[in-house]
Amino acid sequence: MRVDEAVGTIIGRMGARRMFGVVGSGNFRVTNAMARAGVEFIASRHEMGAACMADAYARATGELAVLTVHQGCGFSNALTGIGEAAKAHTPLLVVTGDTPGDQRQSNFWIDQDKVAEGMGAVPERVHSAASAVRDVVRAVTTAVDQRRTVVLSLPLDQQNAQVPERDVERLERVAPPAGPLRAAPAPEAVERLAGLLAAAERPVIVGGRGARAAVGPIRRLAEATGALLTTSAVGRGLFHDDEWHLDVMGGFATEGAAELIADADVLVAFGAALNRWTTRGGELLRNAAVVQVDDRIEAFGFHYPVDVAVLGDSALTAEATTAALRARSDGVGVSGGGPVGYRTPEVARQVADSLSWTDQPFEDTSEPVVQGQPGSGRIDPRTLTNVLDRMLPMDRVVIPDGGNFNAYPAMHFRVPDNDGYCVPLAFQSIGLALSSAIGAAVALPGRVAIAGVGDGGFMMSLVELDTAVRLGLPLVVVVYNDNAYGAEVHHFAHETDELDTVLFPETDIAAIAAGYGCEALTVRQEADLEAVRAWVDGPRDRPLVIDAKITSFPSWVLAHSFEAGE
Repeated sequence: MRVDEAVGTIIGRMGARRMFGVVGSGNFRVTNAMARAGVEFIASRHEMGAACMADAYARATGELAVLTVHQGCGFSNALTGIGEAAKAHTPLLVVTGDTPGDQRQSNFWIDQDKVAEGMGAVPERVHSAASAVRDVVRAVTTAVDQRRTVVLSLPLDQQNAQVPERDVERLERVAPPAGPLRAAPAPEAVERLAGLLAAAERPVIVGGRGARAAVGPIRRLAEATGALLTTSAVGRGLFHDDEWHLDVMGGFATEGAAELIADADVLVAFGAALNRWTTRGGELLRNAAVVQVDDRIEAFGFHYPVDVAVLGDSALTAEATTAALRARSDGVGVSGGGPVGYRTPEVARQVADSLSWTDQPFEDTSEPVVQGQPGSGRIDPRTLTNVLDRMLPMDRVVIPDGGNFNAYPAMHFRVPDNDGYCVPLAFQSIGLALSSAIGAAVALPGRVAIAGVGDGGFMMSLVELDTAVRLGLPLVVVVYNDNAYGAEVHHFAHETDELDTVLFPETDIAAIAAGYGCEALTVRQEADLEAVRAWVDGPRDRPLVIDAKITSFPSWVLAHSFEAGE
């Protein structure tokens, strides 16, 4: 058996179900080998798009995803998506060809290990035919067990080599990694956390991606302590059916929710990074004793200094803490079973009033269409999103892109659960949402994927409309079109009127989308959105692209993007 055949066979046997990629000569044979091993191949039109699809697929399913690319330029084309996955701790295996080390004169040669490491990924490679089986098993196990993005480089000369017979026999025993056992927290850590919560008057619990498998135990802990529930952006939807949840914390929070969080005296974060977005630069945590629960020791205090760090699995920690609290109160609840902590009637009213952005008042800035004036008419992005939120099915997954408009799809589209939200903003790049929406749609068949993108990010990534049309996906792409890189316009407008570098002539995005085979419409006023109903009522077997000509004004979330000169 050749090395490339063995590599593909092992990856299939270790549990990979789908791969995304662009095939060139360097990854042709290994991609076909993976397909023969049962890994479904989905072709994208660009390597960065494929990387984003694989990243979103892994986030939605919790499975290992595979990205397959050509060596050198194919690998480098995918780097932004690989960086996004690495920063998000996505279990992603990048399978890439590689130029043999003695062929540095090749146009394809780069030091792929150094590049992968520089992007935050784990560099691995097939070192020889004799080590190929061990090399691939190690790479897959690292991706799954450590939740890491791993780049597995396959030098062309090694791909052609023959695997030793004894290793071919070992392939029969290769199986998916079982994953690490969940770690229980130390008893003294549980007692300290229980003590803080028992004494708290206004406790708040925040869940991040690391709390995905701990929703039930965390809700029971919150009930036992009278805590309000909230999430980081990536955790949005975790507690969607709990009457005491505040939706998302941080820059995307409503003002009423932010006030309640900022008044907390104890805040416990389960599997959440507490970065500057989640904490509004630390503003929301200034009055609280902060506890961080995580199963990775390197997570503690990385973004924000914490008072107590608890190393352990989120579910096991929540369960142990609830048990400790009940033991303290003789099994009848922290304060005798009555209203406790933050769960008072007054707070209940504020929680209900603050929950949804669609219910928050605002002054509509829409500009009317004027007869005889081509190009007139602009719709307020909040009006646009609120109307679409009511029109589109709730069985959805929302994927917001980066940019000045970002807050509107991220905040005004409601989500049904945590599966219904994917935020590809770990790298803070624009242009990732369209491809990420394709990966999410593949992972969650039957749901409508809603990608909210700016015109700048859309123009960077529109080639993947071809992929979405080919797959017949129920995808809605809402383009918030202000003919500009709006974040830069609003950030620098007070300094200069030299903004030509970030302004663009009007583009007929609907015509471009129709050329790819999408349903498409241009929206300048609310009435134009009536055409969306026909797509919703139809077979939804091809994407709908909405070119929304929006009024443009600085988002209040924008300030966070440029903190510390970023």
